[in-house]
Amino acid sequence: MATAGPRSFSAAEVRARCAQGACLVSCRRRLYDLSGFVRLHPGGEQLLRRRAGTDVSAALDGPPHRHSENARRWLEQYYVGDIEPGDEQVPPRGRAGTGGHAQNPPAAAAAQLCAWYWDGLWVPQHYSPCVLPQDLVDWQKPLLWQVGYLGEKYDEWVHQPVDRPIRLFHSDFLEFLSKTAWYVVFMVWTPVVLYLSWVSYTSLAQGNTRLFSSFTTEYSIPVHKYYFPFIFLLGMVLWSLLEYLIHRFVFHMKPPASNYYLITLHFLLHGQHHKSPFDSSRLVFPPVPASLVIGFFYGVLRLLLPEVLGLCVFVGGLCGYVIYDMMHYYLHYGSPKKGTYLYGLKAYHVKHHFEHQKSGFGISTRFWDYPFRTLIPEETFKKED
Repeated sequence: MATAGPRSFSAAEVRARCAQGACLVSCRRRLYDLSGFVRLHPGGEQLLRRRAGTDVSAALDGPPHRHSENARRWLEQYYVGDIEPGDEQVPPRGRAGTGGHAQNPPAAAAAQLCAWYWDGLWVPQHYSPCVLPQDLVDWQKPLLWQVGYLGEKYDEWVHQPVDRPIRLFHSDFLEFLSKTAWYVVFMVWTPVVLYLSWVSYTSLAQGNTRLFSSFTTEYSIPVHKYYFPFIFLLGMVLWSLLEYLIHRFVFHMKPPASNYYLITLHFLLHGQHHKSPFDSSRLVFPPVPASLVIGFFYGVLRLLLPEVLGLCVFVGGLCGYVIYDMMHYYLHYGSPKKGTYLYGLKAYHVKHHFEHQKSGFGISTRFWDYPFRTLIPEETFKKED
């Protein structure tokens, strides 16, 4: 079915829309409406607002960093038309004509551009007139039962992010259970943390808890109630390590191309998040499956440590998990102030999603990326020569 050609916009029309609050930017005559994306931008909302109505082609090439191929694909989802000939804005800074994808062909070649640039990637019709004749999956049906058939194409496909919600299950009930608003995690687990903290502290206050030496059972160390904050913090530190290990070795395992079930499991656990990183209903762990995982780790601690000590470590780890889930949501949907810790962490995490999927596994902290040598190198944030 034939589609209409791209609409043309005059510079005056672009300025008028920006004056009304829209965030329109151009890249060598191609016009993009970023109004719905400004708050999600890792560089901050104000950075995009300042560029409204201008050509951003030089900014895509850096500094402060050269945007990845995925970031350029992501931009194309917001394509709305072309700037009328003669109304193009000169890029405010940087060098024009650098980089393979920085060049934009004439408007007559727009269809060829999309076919070449969006191989296997969904393009929303309300953003772009260039719609692929086919995609690797049927977005009108639940994806969970389709991704296993992608085989060798799955790993590349799942790491090409799109801006749209994902449906996993045919069943409305299962679909409901797979989605969670961020505040549900806080409301469910914070009372549990507070209650178990009180139980742990009062149990230690009875003075019956002792830590036996690993060398002899005749000598034991009393554990006073004053030790609770330190044991609690130990649990939080252990959680941060567990967070890193799960993210790296479970969530980012590369399933065999021939194994339908492992591909499906990977997509269910984490692939869906990389495919649609700004789906707000899938940024935190639903309480029902989370309770099973949390219960498993509590059982492990009960086996390894005396009951009260295991509970103290567990509640610290549970608090760490709640902080992690809240922070993960904020890193995707928050707009931290430039120069703050969370601002740098948001840019770091977005880099993991869009360019460095094999590194940058720390979410609430980069600490464990240092000893495990998976830190995203700082120079990738700077302009490439």
